[in-house]
Formats: sequence, C-alpha cells, structure tokens
Amino acid sequence: MSSPVSPASDFSVVEAQVREALRRCSAPTLDAALRYRKTGDITQLPAVIFGIVERYVDPALRPKLSSPGVEDLRVVEDLGLDSLTIMEVVMLVEEVVLVTISNNDLRELRTLGDIKTFVDCRARGVEPPKPPQRYAVEAILAVMPIQPPFLFLNEATLTPAQATATYRITGEEFFLAGHFKGNPVMPASLMLEALGQLGVFHLLSGLVAEPGKRVDPASIFFASTDGVRCSRVCRPGDVLSLTLKPKRIKAPLVTFEGSIRVDKDKAVTAEEITLTFGLVDEIAPADAGVPTQSSGAAPAPAA
Repeated sequence: MSSPVSPASDFSVVEAQVREALRRCSAPTLDAALRYRKTGDITQLPAVIFGIVERYVDPALRPKLSSPGVEDLRVVEDLGLDSLTIMEVVMLVEEVVLVTISNNDLRELRTLGDIKTFVDCRARGVEPPKPPQRYAVEAILAVMPIQPPFLFLNEATLTPAQATATYRITGEEFFLAGHFKGNPVMPASLMLEALGQLGVFHLLSGLVAEPGKRVDPASIFFASTDGVRCSRVCRPGDVLSLTLKPKRIKAPLVTFEGSIRVDKDKAVTAEEITLTFGLVDEIAPADAGVPTQSSGAAPAPAA
C-alpha cells in the first residue's frame, strides 16, 4: 500500500488528481481527502468514505446519511446501491485513499460501518477484524426456542460487541386484530420482546464462553428491563431495525442496552434488558446447528 503522504513539492500533482477523482463529490469530502493525502490523518477517512458513498446514493435517500445510526446503514438494502455501483464506490475509495479492497473482502462489507472499519484498518496497516456473522430467518429458526407466530426476527447480524436485526410488521400478526380494532398498532411490549429475542439469539451464538458448557436454549427468560422509552407508533408496513449491545455478562445473567428505529425515527430505547440463562454440558453432535462466532460456522437450516 502506498503512503498517503506526499512531499510538499509533489502535492500539487496529488491535489490535482484528487480533485479530478472527486469532482462530483461534496466540498467537505474533497477537503477531508486532501487533508488525509497531505497529512495521513486517518480521522478524515469517515468523511471521505461517506462522502464518496453519498455521491452515488439516490438524492431521495441521502438524508439517511445524516441519521444517528449511519454506520448501521446497509449499502444495498438501505441505500439502494446495486453491485455495479458498489464497485464504482470501491474503485473510487481505492484511488483516493490508496488502499486495496479485494472482491473477497467486498463480499463481507455490508454496512457503512463495515467499510469504514475495513478501510481504517488497511490505512493503519493492521488486520481488519473478522466480519460479522449474518443469519437469515431459516438459520434463526433452526436455533431459537421461540418460533412463529411469536418470533419477531427476520434476519440478524452478530459480532461479540453488537447484535442487529430487522422485523417487518406484516399486518397479518395474530395480535393486531385486537390491538387495536380497526387501528392496528404493534404493542410496545412486543417490541421489547423482539429486543429480548435478539438477546436470546446472541446468547446462543456463543456470547457466553465457558469451557465445556453452552447456554441451554430452554433456560433463557426475561429478568428485568429499565429505562424504557417508547417514542413512535409502529404500524403494518414499518420495518423495525433492532440494535442490542451487551453491557454485563456473568452467569446466570446478561444485561443488554437496546434500541429500535424505523428508518431514521427512534421508536424504542431500553437502557437495560436483563435475561437469565442456564448452562448445560457441551455435547458436540447436538451443537451442529448452533451458530458459533468463534468458529464462524453458520447454523444448519431447519429441516
């Protein structure tokens, strides 16, 4: 990888090249890129990366880039970029930042946060972290003790430090007929349930590491919640974006902080969601379907 810093005598050439490459990007993006190339200041990289992405995002979707959860935005699902456009973004980032992103690397970079972290690590000359593990609903069903019609996770993404998921309110949920009659609204208690379910899945992924033991799926229960705020009514058609972060883990308790958004709107926040769980002896054959972050193995699909 080439150094981003050029001798002062040569910087006029570098500046001309960067200006040409970013001619359709915003002025703040250009300024950040020039500062990075002149000084090597990696704190400029997020502005460069997000500014380059913004150049390719449909104008109607660009306000999402100013949302509090910008790093959780998925480049395909949330920002509407197709595979060819993503390649254009990557090539421009490579040209301006002087890093290399292989096709294998690219397959694991789903969110703006993934891209920012990867480029930052490459710029520092350190190994990027292992990519988050992503699970479709079939993989979730294969592991969870909670099943439809009471499962409120459509897909999930896990790292040791965070779990995210989505759930689309279809309008066909059994409880909406009575909550409320003629005015279906997702109960706030069930949105907290969805966050709790994400915590259950995170636990079963190997969040608790104890040699020779694993979390017993039949032993996980809600213990308490604290600091809960509900600030948005959620209706059929809304997609709930769930985020959960572990705060404290000491068997038999784990405490998370969580939130739910719909687009850029905050719907629910919970300062603490505490689950209680039990451990059982590890039995290798029985664990073939459990997702494990340490091994990176995905769970087997449901039969």
